[in-house]
Amino acid sequence: MKDWQETDFEPEAKEDNKGLIELLRKVLTNWYWFVICAILGISIAYLNLRYSTPEYKINAKVLITDQQKGATGASPAEFMGDFTSLFGGVNSVDNEAEILKTRYLMEQVIQKLNAQVAYFIPGNIRDVEIQKVPFHINILNTDSLTGRSYQLTLKDSLSCLITAENFEQEVFFDHPTTLPGLGTLLFTKNPEVSFTEKTYKFEIAPFDSRVSQYMGRLAVGVTNKQVSIIDLSFDHPLRTKGEDILRTVIETYTENNLKDKNTIADSTISFIENRLRLVTEELGDVEDTIQTFRQSQQLADITAQSQLLLENTSESFNELANVETQLTILSSLREYLQDENNRRVLPSAILPGDVVFSTLIERYNSLLLERDRQLLSATPDNPTVQNLDGQLSNLRADILENVNGTQRTLEITRNRLRQKTDAFESQVRTVPATERQYLALARQQQIKQELYVYLLQKREETAISKTANIPSIRVIDPPKADVLPFSPRRARTLFAGLLIGLIIPAAIIYLRSQLNTRIRRKEDISRYTQVPVIGEISHNTKKETLVVSPESRSAIAEQFRALRTNLSFYLPRSDQKTILLTSSMSGEGKSFVALNMAMIFAVSGKRVVLMEMDLRKPNISAKLDKPNEVGFTNFVIDSDLTPREILAPSGIHENLLLIGSGPIPPNPAETILSHRLDELMQHLNDRFDCIIIDAPPVGLVTDAQLLGKYADLSLYLVRQGYTYKNQLQIVEDLHRTQKMKQLAILVNDIDPKSGYGYGYGQGYGYGYYDNGHSDKPWWKFWAKS
Repeated sequence: MKDWQETDFEPEAKEDNKGLIELLRKVLTNWYWFVICAILGISIAYLNLRYSTPEYKINAKVLITDQQKGATGASPAEFMGDFTSLFGGVNSVDNEAEILKTRYLMEQVIQKLNAQVAYFIPGNIRDVEIQKVPFHINILNTDSLTGRSYQLTLKDSLSCLITAENFEQEVFFDHPTTLPGLGTLLFTKNPEVSFTEKTYKFEIAPFDSRVSQYMGRLAVGVTNKQVSIIDLSFDHPLRTKGEDILRTVIETYTENNLKDKNTIADSTISFIENRLRLVTEELGDVEDTIQTFRQSQQLADITAQSQLLLENTSESFNELANVETQLTILSSLREYLQDENNRRVLPSAILPGDVVFSTLIERYNSLLLERDRQLLSATPDNPTVQNLDGQLSNLRADILENVNGTQRTLEITRNRLRQKTDAFESQVRTVPATERQYLALARQQQIKQELYVYLLQKREETAISKTANIPSIRVIDPPKADVLPFSPRRARTLFAGLLIGLIIPAAIIYLRSQLNTRIRRKEDISRYTQVPVIGEISHNTKKETLVVSPESRSAIAEQFRALRTNLSFYLPRSDQKTILLTSSMSGEGKSFVALNMAMIFAVSGKRVVLMEMDLRKPNISAKLDKPNEVGFTNFVIDSDLTPREILAPSGIHENLLLIGSGPIPPNPAETILSHRLDELMQHLNDRFDCIIIDAPPVGLVTDAQLLGKYADLSLYLVRQGYTYKNQLQIVEDLHRTQKMKQLAILVNDIDPKSGYGYGYGQGYGYGYYDNGHSDKPWWKFWAKS
């Protein structure tokens, strides 16, 4: 058999329109399934909305302010001098956003809100979380929590009953209680809320689990890089509780930020106060010495020469005093830096004019504070802490090197000033010894006094700057929950349910259409073969073998009448009277069509003989309830039998005679090849107006091809929804090779509602013909394609 290319018969025109029309037809044919699935989808979506826990989004906006500017925009340097370096540089918005997302911050929030405990009202399908409850649970000491839920039932005003699966225990209010798997808890009553429910439910989650859960719900982002604004959002089923959580996050961050600033200021004040105590003692000693000296020498005032000398050396003394002061401070700082165990923040205003030194001090203080924060949740052996220790050690060495360099510079300056003052002192030698001693004491007093005043000024400036400390964050949009939940969205969920409900039947129809290998539509035939379709017979709703009678007016009877008319065009001559029926396989309705086609010719007044030539599986005799003891097989075997002796009345019409198959032979093909068949066909051609041969399926055996030489027209029977598309290659091959005379296709068992096409099978039985409607239940038409 030749291979046949499907593309040979693909229609070229209006294929897209046909596909669209076919799609619309399938949708309209199965409209009830679309309605049912749409209703079902919407119902499921409604139940999902009804029993899903809504999630609300709480939003807030905060502004990261420039720490070099106060609330009014004035610089603190205007009243704090060089101590502005205590506060470090301008905050980076991205850095602050990362701090807001840290686990350490969320741990503080969980501890403040006691958020490990969640309270619920038990429901039939889901538990509803609540915030205002008539009791509180304080965790005093916890075991290894697993997140178990418990029910609380009030027994009386003093106690309640805690129950869970295989667990029950009575608990007294305001008394610490140990529960297995939870630890030590304290149950207290909430005087603001009364017990309105008989039973409440609570869940104590592990601390780390709750922290991770809340961190996943928190979103921090910088949407606009042009401004220093951070957007915060938090998802939670309870709007008020979510607002409290987000507000606590902002407040905790603000407290930590302010605490870091105050730590630096307190360290500076402590350093200055220690130096003040020492300078005060030294200044007091010098003043006591001067007072004793003046009293012992009975000095009233300084001579004019001494006054002039003091005026000339005043500037040198001042410069030397400043240098001595800075050297003293640097000496103390170097002692501090040389002690590796010293882990306190450093004052950054020691050398106001040294920018490099101030930058190193700021960096050292930032790293030291970060190390202290890490040690709250990690050990000194933690890689992050060790990394910070290494950076601090390097910075300490850099600062110490800077201090040593600065000290060397100051020492050179001091030596130069001492040489200058020594020159003045050589002039003072001419002054009496008493006045010279007095000048030495006065010089010491002036140095100590200037140092004392300088330290007092810096202490006051630092104290004022501490009171002026404000957080680097300002809330510009307080936490506020959306009015509608973002999950689930009512309109979106209902629309999704409707869409899924519509997609499911459409997908089933599409898949059935794509996976269908049987003939459903007229285009399936024209695409696979060029053999013409001579007629179409619709589905037999009455389940009767014989649907044609002289008085029948049903749709299927009219289709057989139309077939009779079409056959007259294929057999125009009077000597063309033999019609052969075959198919691809059994079960396609050959016997039913052959019997009713013979009947339609008989009622028209023609003498018709119906030959049951399916010697392997005869069926017509059984349909007519006729004995099949004598037939064609007997005629071939017994040469004494005449054709008249095997002709039998059909019992349904006087013009219709039947030739049965007879006993089933062991060799049906050889039986058909007998010369006796030639004699029989000659006899029938001489005495009948129409000969109809019911042949075996040509797709299974060759009997039909052997009988084809006697036929003037061969009808290839195709059954809708039963015959495979690739079986049409058989009839196409028979047509191309001319193995059978004049071929035509007859389509059987067409469902009028299947949208087969616009041929003979359409339009019958809709109000004009009787019993033409279908009694098939509506639900059996599911997904016709």
